[in-house]
Amino acid sequence: MQAIVNVILKDGVLDPQGRAISHSLNDLGFNEVSDVRVGKQILLEIDENDPARLRQRVARMCETLLANTVIEDYSIVVANEK
Repeated sequence: MQAIVNVILKDGVLDPQGRAISHSLNDLGFNEVSDVRVGKQILLEIDENDPARLRQRVARMCETLLANTVIEDYSIVVANEK
């Protein structure tokens, strides 16, 4: 099965890359953009058939390595979950 992990800085944590992108978009005439947050997406192929167990294992991976939970939030999407 495939799990998709999205990691993004928590609200209130300074995001200089997001701020730079926001300013650049505004400079290019995209004035409707008021805020940008930059994150990362991690795709995992995992040998597991139980979506609940997969989600549990991936959450443990996030807490252990994939996300810095002090400053980042994460979400997990299980592809083709039934």
